[in-house]
Amino acid sequence: MGYNYSQVDWTAGFFCLMLKRTGGLQLIRTKQFRLAEVYVFLARQPNKVQLIPLGGMGEIGKNMTVVRYGDEIIIIDSGLMFPEDDMLGIDLVIPDITYLLDNRDLVKAIVLTHGHEDHIGALPYVLKQLNVPVYGTRLTLGILEGRLKESNVPANHLIPVKPGDKIQIGNFEVGFIRVSHSIADAVALSIKTPVGVIVHTGDFKLDQTPVDGKVTDFHRFAELGDQGVLVLLADSTNAERPGYTQSEKSVGVTFDETFRNARERIIIASFSSNIHRIQQAIDTACKYRRKVAILGRSMVNVVNIALELGYLNVPDGVIIDIDEINNYPASGVVILTTGSQGEPMSALTRMAMSDHKKVEIIPGDTVIISATPIPGNEKLVSRTIDYLFKQGAEVVYESTSGIHVSGHASQEELKLMHNLIRPKFFIPVHGEYRHLIKHSKIAQSLGMPKENIFVAENGQVLEFTAEKGCIAGKVTSGNVLVDGLGVGDVGNIVLRDRRQLSQDGILIVVVTMDKQCGQVAAGPDIVSRGFVYVRESEQLMEDAKERVKQALEKCELNGVTEWAAIKSNVRDTLGKYLYERTRRRPMILPIIMEV
Repeated sequence: MGYNYSQVDWTAGFFCLMLKRTGGLQLIRTKQFRLAEVYVFLARQPNKVQLIPLGGMGEIGKNMTVVRYGDEIIIIDSGLMFPEDDMLGIDLVIPDITYLLDNRDLVKAIVLTHGHEDHIGALPYVLKQLNVPVYGTRLTLGILEGRLKESNVPANHLIPVKPGDKIQIGNFEVGFIRVSHSIADAVALSIKTPVGVIVHTGDFKLDQTPVDGKVTDFHRFAELGDQGVLVLLADSTNAERPGYTQSEKSVGVTFDETFRNARERIIIASFSSNIHRIQQAIDTACKYRRKVAILGRSMVNVVNIALELGYLNVPDGVIIDIDEINNYPASGVVILTTGSQGEPMSALTRMAMSDHKKVEIIPGDTVIISATPIPGNEKLVSRTIDYLFKQGAEVVYESTSGIHVSGHASQEELKLMHNLIRPKFFIPVHGEYRHLIKHSKIAQSLGMPKENIFVAENGQVLEFTAEKGCIAGKVTSGNVLVDGLGVGDVGNIVLRDRRQLSQDGILIVVVTMDKQCGQVAAGPDIVSRGFVYVRESEQLMEDAKERVKQALEKCELNGVTEWAAIKSNVRDTLGKYLYERTRRRPMILPIIMEV
């Protein structure tokens, strides 16, 4: 049509603003506007918004959600997940961000709800590939900055916000709403788009008596509900739990009782990020005139960050160095440590195994494990508790006391959130599949039509207009495995090999062959690892060598000279023989040396 589009955008945009203010169509007939230009502008604007979860659906952790309107994308959270039992040797699992890399020019920002690893843990890897600003509250960014420094990733684009703030990111107006969780400075998000308002609760619970006195902003949620919410995305972690989640302050009551009865040292293991739990432990220590020592790298880092930013209130002289604990009577010391999940290399586990270089468990110590096991960690935690009891400690743990409360909303709190917001569409997020289903049924019980609820999978494109929603496709998603310094270089085939090695071991067959005539010059020799104890299985090894010789002779008779074909023949012959003798399938690795 020959229009200057930048001028069209300005003109038509001004037109739309004036049209809204005056309510008069006559404005289009004035000299400043041409109706064709307005039509061009309006035709270019999409009338739909897309929500694309790249993690956090049908799983605990790896939370990441994409919000797309037209040619603009913002990302909500970027978390990691800890490996499952069959992911041998894997350190971390992060989301596959292929979709974001394919659309890197559209990504405007990353917006964070809080500072837990399942919401910020992937950022050291993501920010190496996406150079975009990151918005979050001060504590969230403080913890993130420490993670980025550890990974040698620049932290130049971290932009702090406060609960109650609203920021404009392209076509998105993002509001930050205070919520309670098991970490300070957690927020929910309201995202105003030209299509409608999206509310993402983040992880939350409705704590009426939070430790810091900063109650969830119920008013803002109700205000959004009155104005109209298009889509609600809400935490589903505790959707199976009836009733209400207890207040964090109830843990302080249990701390007080435990401290009052303890006669020797008190050792408290908790999540390092739970600042309110740490604050209550310090407050109780002050009440009973005990000094507090901090142990464990992550605990030391987070406590230092929280002190620097003012999220912990500690009187002078209360915190002492771990090397000073022997300068005080046992009845005057509290140790705050990591290891509440029974991690093999954590401080508490090393103490339980008498392997810590600075702290040993002394009979009479009281050990408080102030956390509940993450699914999959139950055996590790149970083993640690057993070893602590063997060392003579008195152990207080979640299954036998009120020493831990969840940071996630239970059913009645979820109902209240739904009733405050009253969305047109609902997407349950952050939970295993059964949690998502349970949460969807809660929404239905409150009167939401089933067709307006979307139990999604990672990678699905959920598309919404002002009137309807649908699943409009799928993008690349999945797990990227982090193993040491390698990111994504370990896949299903490598994991399969590791599982086979862990189950049946490996046999390495070494043969030296004459390259000219294809005859065996030396060997075969067999090296076994994880298959059988060679000294007790000498006959089996000799018989295995004989089978390899027969396979090589057969290749020579049949004129087989390709190394790959010879290796395959050796592998098949030996594998069949060993399975007949042992009912095991070790990995067989033939190696041919040329002379």
